[in-house]
Amino acid sequence: MAPPPPALLAGSSKAAEETTSFHPSLWGDFFLTYQPPTAPQQACMKERAEVLREDVRKILMGPCELPETLGLILTLQRLALDYYYENEIDKLLHCIYNDDDDSDYDDKDLNLVSLRFYLLRKNGYDVSSDVFLDFKTEEGSFAYADTASLLSLYDAAYLRKHGEEVLDEAISFARRRCLLQAGIDLLEHTESPFARELVSSCSLGTPLFRRVGILEARNYIPIYEKEAARNDAVLELAKLNFNLQQIAFCEELKHCTLWWKDFLAKSKMAFVRDRIVEVYFWMNGACYDPPYSRSRIILTKITSLVTIIDDMFDTYGTTEDCTKFHEAIGRWDESALPLLPQYMKGFYLFQLETFRSFEDELGPENSYRVHYLKKSMERLVQQYYREIKWRDEDYVPKTMTEHLQVSMESIGSVALACAAYVGMGDVITKETLDWVLSYPQFLTTYGTIVRLSNDVVSTKREQTKDHSPSTVHCYMKEHGTTMDDACEKIKELIEDSWKDMLEQSLALKGLPKAVPRTVFDFLRTADNMYKNCDAFTSSEVLREMIRLLFVEPIPE
Repeated sequence: MAPPPPALLAGSSKAAEETTSFHPSLWGDFFLTYQPPTAPQQACMKERAEVLREDVRKILMGPCELPETLGLILTLQRLALDYYYENEIDKLLHCIYNDDDDSDYDDKDLNLVSLRFYLLRKNGYDVSSDVFLDFKTEEGSFAYADTASLLSLYDAAYLRKHGEEVLDEAISFARRRCLLQAGIDLLEHTESPFARELVSSCSLGTPLFRRVGILEARNYIPIYEKEAARNDAVLELAKLNFNLQQIAFCEELKHCTLWWKDFLAKSKMAFVRDRIVEVYFWMNGACYDPPYSRSRIILTKITSLVTIIDDMFDTYGTTEDCTKFHEAIGRWDESALPLLPQYMKGFYLFQLETFRSFEDELGPENSYRVHYLKKSMERLVQQYYREIKWRDEDYVPKTMTEHLQVSMESIGSVALACAAYVGMGDVITKETLDWVLSYPQFLTTYGTIVRLSNDVVSTKREQTKDHSPSTVHCYMKEHGTTMDDACEKIKELIEDSWKDMLEQSLALKGLPKAVPRTVFDFLRTADNMYKNCDAFTSSEVLREMIRLLFVEPIPE
């Protein structure tokens, strides 16, 4: 959290309205009028996609040997088609998990063993990593295999838990061998599928389990198209499905952009980050499946509001002003307006209006969910307020753990997870939302990863001589290290937290599968946004991804 500029610390609310430090929007009103060129064929595309979905269902449930079944399931996941076959895939993987005597299962085939392990663990089965011990040599390395098997091993190993040294070793080994083989292929101008995929999707930079699903589909479709063993029905369906989703995404973007313009007109705040397209892109990655339109829209609006509140507390509001907002947030009605400085009143009224629109959209049966969203927002503002007290008291938490007790929540992770669930269908119940507001370990670990990932790429940019400390600074103080060394150690802690997440997800009982799946999708989007920089703040790096996802259809 950076300090307010001196003018704001002096108490000038007007200064908050006039200060801005973020680059302008890269998209402006583009999506108010943009329509993908495929839109006029939407009805025909939907009709054809329905036929193809049933054709692919027959292929999936038809007689197949184990390698083909696992390969098809993985392909459907990578093409973002698995949503349509969730029940069928669950049944198939359940049978595969329980069939120890499957004659099609060759436990000496590294590619097959890795693929089976990956799909079962990803689907919630706590299979043993000991299956990889048979592939180790007497020297402690792994027996050499073809590059496709090595890449499968690499992806499987990232679904690791604590204490699984064989998977830690597999990652290092597979990375070395894959990079070596890819270099040979490229030097020899070999057009191998492996070399193409490594270059196109940065396989070793982001393992499969951590890739944003809709972006993976966009990247993988042209790769799959060139595979000799591709299924033409699956390929056609993948193209149609992506292009149909793109049309829907653009409609949602238009809605969110209109909402944003209404906000700018009513709030009259000059310091806000104009990032509505980037926010939608970010939230889309967490809820990209077709039925989650409402979640995407609610998430985009909530994230935009949270960003503004964060910036008010972080940079543009005085301590006195933020204290007033902290008091007002829990009232949720116009009676709080006299508490607020003038420049906050328009924002507060617009926030009330937005939450009421959520209640109207959800209808009488599900409007109760908005209460949970309000509570999550109140808790988030409480953590912002605690960070302001740190700043004003020049207090640096003694340990990084102490810092995370506040900052794992102030990153907004639980509030956004709550917003996603609020917009989902009947699969989400009151019990699920009660679980969210209990701030279980699974959600706080998720918040820890997002906070640490953000701080590693943001600390040098955000910090000045007067600042609230980041987790990086706390680690430096606690262990007496340099900033660079602290960042490297925190990256190791992030990897440990991914292991925690997997262990905790395997232990979750009684929750819909959409609950942990959505949290992992949030983690994937955070990994993408904070890979090399804070891409939300420096949003130029997202331009090409946004263009591929929302502007350019996939040629049929």
